[in-house]
Amino acid sequence: MTHIFAIANQKGGVGKTTTAVNLAASLAATKRRVLLIDLDPQGNATMGCGVDKYEIERSMYDVLVSNCSAGQALTPAPEANFDVLPANGDLTAAEVELMEVTGREQKLNNALKALLPDYDYILIDCPPSLNMLTLNALVAAQGILIPMQCEYYALEGLSALMQTITSIQSGPNPQLEITGLIRTMYDPRNSLTKDVSDQLTEHFGDKLFTSVIPRNVRLAEAPSHGLPVLMYDKVSKGALAYLALAGELNRRMTASK
Repeated sequence: MTHIFAIANQKGGVGKTTTAVNLAASLAATKRRVLLIDLDPQGNATMGCGVDKYEIERSMYDVLVSNCSAGQALTPAPEANFDVLPANGDLTAAEVELMEVTGREQKLNNALKALLPDYDYILIDCPPSLNMLTLNALVAAQGILIPMQCEYYALEGLSALMQTITSIQSGPNPQLEITGLIRTMYDPRNSLTKDVSDQLTEHFGDKLFTSVIPRNVRLAEAPSHGLPVLMYDKVSKGALAYLALAGELNRRMTASK
C-alpha cells in the first residue's frame, strides 16, 4: 500500500520544505521507494533535492493542467535515492487556470493513480497558504504531517489548519487524517519551547512524533548545496533526527496495517 502524506502548515518558515526533502531522503535510506512532489511555486524542495528548477522540461504545472502525465514529469534526485515531481514559478499559473476547471481539486489525486504501484511513500510539499494547490494535496493525501515550531504563533496557525482539515473531511476526502505533528527547530533550553511542547502533547497525545528536529547548522547549509542533509553530513544532528523520524513513521505505518 502506498502512503500519501501532505506536509502542510499555512504558517511559513516552520520547516515544511526542509522536512519534505530530508524525510524523503531518510525514508529512501530505509529502502523505501519514495516520491517527493513539490507543490510550492517557489520550487525550494526541487532545488533542495539538487534538481535545477530553471532547467526542468516538465513540472507539476504541466501535470495539473494536463499537458503531460505525472510519470512524464518524474525526475530522479541526483544524489539521493528517490524521485521528484518538480516545481517552479509556472505553478502559480496552474492555480489560476484550474479555477475554470470542473473537478479542479481532484487533479493531483487523479494524476497520481498510475504511479501508486511504484512507491511506498509519496510526500507532498505544500505551499504556505490554504490555496488550490494545498487543496489538491489534501484531497490526494491519506494523512497530513504538520511541521511546527514550538512558539506561541505556531499554535494560532494550527487552529486555522484544523478548520480546513475538518472541511476537507466533510467534503472531498473523508479519509483524510492528521498522521502526526513534527516539532522543528527545537531548542530544549528555551522555556517557551517546553511550554508549547507540553500543550501539543496535551492536545494531540500520540499524534505528536517523539522525534524532534533540532536547530542545526548543517541542516540549514544543506539546501544551498542542493543536497538533503543525509547526503551533506550524515552524522550531523539534523541528519540523525530525520533518520529517527523516518524510523518512527515506518513503525507507525507498519502498526496501522
